[in-house]
Amino acid sequence: MSVDEAVIVGAELAAGHDGTTELVVRLRHPGGAENAVVLDEDVGLALMARCGASHVDELAGHSWRRIMEAGDGV
Repeated sequence: MSVDEAVIVGAELAAGHDGTTELVVRLRHPGGAENAVVLDEDVGLALMARCGASHVDELAGHSWRRIMEAGDGV
């Protein structure tokens, strides 16, 4: 992972509008700015699997690119 790319700094579960669970992932960009990305249940589960995470706290430190990979695998 490059220091010149966004990284996951945290994540939490949230209730989705359709009754499913969503994963809210916080990203920190190289300049220090942070933003949140909301993932549907399928992509959230795929992200956790790709990162080898059994808990949302284990996503911190992974590249934002893992989100893109997770979306491709759904």
